[in-house]
Amino acid sequence: MLATPSDPATFNAIVNTSPFGVFGYLYEGLLSENGMTGELEPGLAESWDISSDRQQITFTLRDGVKWSDGAPLTVDDVIFTYQQLYLNPKIPTVSRDFLQIGSTGKYPSVRKLDQRRVEFTLPEPFAPFVRYAGTLAILPAHALKESVQATDGNGNPQFLATWGTDTNPQDIVSNGPYRLQKYTPAERVILQRNPYYWRADAQGNPQPYIQRIVLQVIPSSDNQLLRFRSGELDSLRVNPEAFGLLKREEKRGKYTIYNGGPMPSIRFVGFNLNKARNAQGKPFVDPVKSRWFNTLAFRQAVAYAIDRERMKTNIYRGLGEVQHSPIAVQSPYYLSPEEGLKVYNYQPQKAKQLLLDAGFRYNSQNQLLDWDGNRVRFTMLVKSDDKSRVDAAIQIKQDLSQIGIEADLQVLSFNLVLRKLLSTRDWECYVGAFGAGVNEPHNVFVFWYSGGSFHQFNQGPQPGQPPLAGWEVSDWEQEIDRLFNAGIKELDQSKRKVIYGQFQEIVAEELPVFFLVNSLDFQAVRDRIENIKFSSLGGPLWNIDELRIAEN
Repeated sequence: MLATPSDPATFNAIVNTSPFGVFGYLYEGLLSENGMTGELEPGLAESWDISSDRQQITFTLRDGVKWSDGAPLTVDDVIFTYQQLYLNPKIPTVSRDFLQIGSTGKYPSVRKLDQRRVEFTLPEPFAPFVRYAGTLAILPAHALKESVQATDGNGNPQFLATWGTDTNPQDIVSNGPYRLQKYTPAERVILQRNPYYWRADAQGNPQPYIQRIVLQVIPSSDNQLLRFRSGELDSLRVNPEAFGLLKREEKRGKYTIYNGGPMPSIRFVGFNLNKARNAQGKPFVDPVKSRWFNTLAFRQAVAYAIDRERMKTNIYRGLGEVQHSPIAVQSPYYLSPEEGLKVYNYQPQKAKQLLLDAGFRYNSQNQLLDWDGNRVRFTMLVKSDDKSRVDAAIQIKQDLSQIGIEADLQVLSFNLVLRKLLSTRDWECYVGAFGAGVNEPHNVFVFWYSGGSFHQFNQGPQPGQPPLAGWEVSDWEQEIDRLFNAGIKELDQSKRKVIYGQFQEIVAEELPVFFLVNSLDFQAVRDRIENIKFSSLGGPLWNIDELRIAEN
C-alpha cells in the first residue's frame, strides 16, 4: 500500500505531462537504469551495440517477451512506438524533446533489421542518446495502431484521447512488472502482477514476487503521514518536519528510515519572463510587472533577500543543503562555488541597494515603488500538496517584505499549477522544482532549452502550437541553447564538464530562477518488505521485481 499525491491525469504514457503516474510500474524501455549506480542495464533488449562513428545504435530484443495480454512484443512494436508516437508531429509528447538531436533539431531514423534487431541512425553523434532512447517506454502496436491512424472531428489522431482515466483497465496493455486492475477516482489505483512479465530470478521463479500494489490518492502530506503512522501505508517519503517523530517511532512502527543523501531535484523560485501575448492579444504578464521581472538587478535583489540558511534550519530541520546550481551536487558535471560558481548569500542591505541603483525607490512606509511610482507587488504560485514548498513560499513572502516587496501567495493543486505554467502562462512568480540530471546533464534540457516544453520561465509554443505573438528569446537563453547543443555532441567527459560549467555560470549570473534548499532524501519502509535498495536516484522501489513481502 503506497501513497500518490494526485490522481493520474491519464493512462496514456505518451501524452502524460504529470510527474505522478503509474507508468514506472506498467512500462519498460529497451534498457533499464540501475537505481543505485545509474548505470544502463539490459531491459526489453538483451544487448546494444554502438558503431565506431557513434551514429548507429542497434538494440537486440529478448526472445519471447510478451505484452500483458499475452501478445508477443516484437521489433514492430519498437518501430511503431518511435515512428508513430514519439516522432509523430501530430502527437504532443514531452519525450520528443529528448530525441531532438543537435542544433538542427533533427530526429533519428529507426529501421527494422530483422525479427529481433532494430537500428537507430543519428544525423550526428549525440552523447545521451542511448540513455534516452533506451529508457523510453515501448507501447503496443496491436492495441494502439488504429487510434493513431484514425482522426477526430478536428483532424487530430484519436490516440490523443485514448487510454484516458475513464478507460476500462482491462483494455490497457502493458509490458512492465504490473498491469492496471482498477482505478477509483480520488481514491486509489490498483495494480496486479503482470503474468507475462519477462524477468525471472536465478532459480527460474517468475518476477515480480509481490502480487498487488495499491496506490492511495492522498493529496496532503500531513494525511500521508497519519496513514503511515496508523500502519495503512507501507512506505512514505519522510519530510524533514516529520523526521524526528518518525525516527522515535521507528522500532515500534516496524519500519526503517533510509537516507539516500540529497534529493536529485532542484527547488527554486522564479519569475515569468514571458513577454508574449495570448490569442486575444493580451500579454500573459502585466507589462508593468514584466518590466520588473525582466530587470536583472530586480532578480538579483530578490536572491540576496532570501535567507536560505533560515529556510534550511526552520523548514528542513537542518536536514538539507543550500542549492546554488541547476545540476545536482552528486553529478560529475556539478560546478561548485569553490570552483567559481557565483552565489547569493543572504544580504538584504545589498538587495535594497541593487534596487535603488536600478531606479526603484522607497516611500515613507518603506514600500518598494518602481520607476513610475507603482507599488511592487505580485502573486507567488505554489502547489498545495507539498508542505515544505508551501512553507518555503511563506518564508520568501516574509523575507521579501523586509525589502519592501509584497508577495501574495496563490496555493493551487498541482494540475492547476501545471496548466498555468505550460498552457495559459498566466502566472507571475513560482516556487517550484525540477529533476536535476545526475548522470546526464542533458536531462534538464526541456526546462532550460528555449524551445523546451517545460521552459516555464519563458514558455514558448508547445509542440504543434502556432507561434506566440511577442515571444522573445534573450541572448543568454540563446547561449544556453548553444551550450546544450555543444554538450550533446561532445563525447569527452572532461570537455563536457567545461561546457555544462559555463551553462551553470550563466544561470547563476542571469538568475531566471533562484535555487533554494534541497532536502535530504529519507524514505520510511516497513520491515516486512524485503530487499530494499534505497537511493535518492532510484527511490525505494526501483527494483520492484526483486522485492518480497515477509511471510511473518
